[in-house]
Amino acid sequence: MFLRLLSDVRWRPAAPRWSGAARCPRSTSAASEAPPPAPLPGQARVVVCGGGVVGASVAYHLAKLGWRDVVLLEQGRLAAGTTRFCAGIVSTARHVSIELKMADYSNKLYQQLEQETGVQTGYMKTGSISLAQTQDRLISLKRIASSLNVMGIPCEIITPKQVAQLHPLINIHDLVGAMYVPEDALVSSANVSLALATAASRNGVQIHERTSVSHVLIQKGRVTGVETDRGKIQCQYFVNCAGQWAYELGHSGDEPVSIPLHACEHFYLLTHPLKEPLASSVPTIVDPDGRIYIRNWQGGILSGGFEKNPKPLFTEGRNQLEIQNLQEDWDHFEPLLSSLLRRMPDLEALQIMQLVNCPESFTPDMRCIMGESPTVRGYFVLAGMNSAGISYGGGAGKYLAEWMVNGYPSENVWPLDLKRFGTLQSSRTFLRHRVMEVMPLMCDLKVPRWDFQTGRQLRTSPLYDRLDAQGARWMEKHGFERVKYFVPPGKDLLDLDQSKTFYKPDWFDIVGSEVKCCKEAVCVIDMSSFTKFEISSTGDQALESLQYLFSNDLDVPVGHVVHTGMLNEKGGYENDCSIARLSKRSFFMISPTDQQVHCWAWLKNRLPNDSNLTMEDVTWKYTALNLIGPRAVDVLSELSYAPITPEHFPSLFCKEMSVGYANGIRVMSITHTGEPGFMLYIPIEYALHVYNEVMNMGQKYGIRNAGYYALRSLRIEKFFAFWGQDLDAFTTPMECGREFQVKLDKGMQFVGQEALLEQKQNGVYKRFTMFILEDHDTDMDLWPWWGEPIFRNGRYVGKTTSSAYSYTLERHVCLGFVHHFDEKTGEELVVTTDFINQGEYEIDIAGQRFQAKAKLYPFSSLFTQRRRKDEVELSGYQRE
Repeated sequence: MFLRLLSDVRWRPAAPRWSGAARCPRSTSAASEAPPPAPLPGQARVVVCGGGVVGASVAYHLAKLGWRDVVLLEQGRLAAGTTRFCAGIVSTARHVSIELKMADYSNKLYQQLEQETGVQTGYMKTGSISLAQTQDRLISLKRIASSLNVMGIPCEIITPKQVAQLHPLINIHDLVGAMYVPEDALVSSANVSLALATAASRNGVQIHERTSVSHVLIQKGRVTGVETDRGKIQCQYFVNCAGQWAYELGHSGDEPVSIPLHACEHFYLLTHPLKEPLASSVPTIVDPDGRIYIRNWQGGILSGGFEKNPKPLFTEGRNQLEIQNLQEDWDHFEPLLSSLLRRMPDLEALQIMQLVNCPESFTPDMRCIMGESPTVRGYFVLAGMNSAGISYGGGAGKYLAEWMVNGYPSENVWPLDLKRFGTLQSSRTFLRHRVMEVMPLMCDLKVPRWDFQTGRQLRTSPLYDRLDAQGARWMEKHGFERVKYFVPPGKDLLDLDQSKTFYKPDWFDIVGSEVKCCKEAVCVIDMSSFTKFEISSTGDQALESLQYLFSNDLDVPVGHVVHTGMLNEKGGYENDCSIARLSKRSFFMISPTDQQVHCWAWLKNRLPNDSNLTMEDVTWKYTALNLIGPRAVDVLSELSYAPITPEHFPSLFCKEMSVGYANGIRVMSITHTGEPGFMLYIPIEYALHVYNEVMNMGQKYGIRNAGYYALRSLRIEKFFAFWGQDLDAFTTPMECGREFQVKLDKGMQFVGQEALLEQKQNGVYKRFTMFILEDHDTDMDLWPWWGEPIFRNGRYVGKTTSSAYSYTLERHVCLGFVHHFDEKTGEELVVTTDFINQGEYEIDIAGQRFQAKAKLYPFSSLFTQRRRKDEVELSGYQRE
């Protein structure tokens, strides 16, 4: 079968046919006869590097927002890079909400772009069909369909017979269902780029081809200009849209900017037309279980995929200015070809026109990279599209342009923010190994709580080996190894490691026993990955600066711990943290793990440039142990020979103590779960000693190790919001019941104060709400995880942000935000307490709705005694 396909191969020149539609062909002789290029301007507000769909989109949207002093530079020809070889599929079927929104915007933009510019883009609304060969894959598609439908994007789950009706050539014998998205489309990617560039040029953007950026000029931590092979341009902003070259370009400045991405070879084939040419409107097929996609191409097909054994390339340096068709490799493509022929058997005798091999850039977590550099002001990045550049290009360009012009985008883009990575993810060896895992994951079934396997054990606690020997199962956060749970002796470790399901997981009872121990005895959780900063000054500079940058009052007695938000001008959470006052002029700040880069950059850019004020990242100086449970006080008091009673050690208090033989242990009466206990911040050289002492002393109190899954269950059932999951830059304290962490009258102005005063006066447009599922069978029904649509009286009002099983309530608990939309106009209205309390709620899990009881924060304790789930009384609440 493979040889029959090869028997009549007809090779074509490397240049794709679609790129010639909007531009005149350029031969060598034509180039030599062309007029000399226009001179570069000496200065501009913005220089964008990269003339593919991403760079053109950024320039287009900057001009739309009124920034027209923009120069777009392309080292070769416009759209001659990866964009030129893009398959041109615009798909909105995305797992991540912000990616879904970007793709939806791109689709709508491309639909009207031809009319706006006069440049033919080849836009054709064909729809797409995502196939499911297994029930788990169908569940995954149903979860996506639920998100699409509530966003107003038409989508339906269809049967195999309906697939055959929509695409007669598809073999449906092994299918269990599919997802049909009728408004997905096809475009000529190169022509879309040229249309965007044309519109940008008409709005004042200067575009210069065959101009290479060699160096980014930086002074005092800010972009000041660029050096090119044709001269220097002074600028305030630089945008790196260089695609696969973004990594190298990031290191070409006076100060390196880390952009973690790596290219892999990506294959697809083009065929001659069928005897009965495919209609231009036939739907695109995505077969993730077969690892392939199939679209119409000039009456034949274009089909590629994501193989299990990808081939990284261009590990070092810029190999070529314009991307040509790389060397074909039929042996490597054979598994994808076999999958194509299984899905479309009638193609066996079809003649192949070309096997295309082009580079695609991938990132360590399969999400694109967007935002401002944490180290260089005015240096923005948009790159690493993970083979979805045409789907994301329009929306990503829009959000980045908003970010530059307004200071923030119109949506929460934290999942894409460059600052989610640290320099540790920039190792070329790490990137090469990680993208070899990432590319196959484009098609692999991603169930909740899956973990990357490459680039692991990069950042570890001093206790890693000790915990690993006791059965720790690990996950990774910001490169840091964290314990999920501990497998008891006698359990099948391999079975637990490979348990992947949308239903009740195999670790259910293990985590339940850890939760039980936290509530009845004492547990230890290694939380060393938390970000830790020390801020101090010779005078009052530290206090005055922090008072301005944080919403709560930090002018508290020495030894007190304050929960506070680090807010932006709109009152949204840039960080949610705890700050201990160590002395009159010294503060210890604890933040979420993935805040290490973001929080540092935020503070550095806003703290005064004062030599008497210092900030130090001490994350690596301290191991953090969370001692949780009612017997934690007994363990700690015996180890420290110090009174730990509430009178001597009240809640939210910090004291430096001796534990065992070790001095200088910072002990805080806080557990981040609502349970009693203490956080111990231990100098790393004492970590193993203190851990051993705690475990030995705790034996008589029933001590055991626990992991983050138990922590998650505890904090969610106590309605504790976590930054990055529940809280983000678009969520204010007023919207999530944290008014008590804001001191509007602390005697000085702070960032976000005006926005919070306005919300206090006028009300909020969303409210953080707890939902307890009522008719959900934990053993038999699909589990909620996060991102499930919330319905009130049958109408969509929001999505969940996090979920967990409450072992105390014996029910699932979901947290999420409820909005209030006018039923006639769709206008967003103020969300009142009555609106929350008077509604009937349902949570949509993969298309199935479950009744839920809603509660607002503050929330009364439901945990004074263990009750059967049918006896739990959910009425009434009081402030904790």
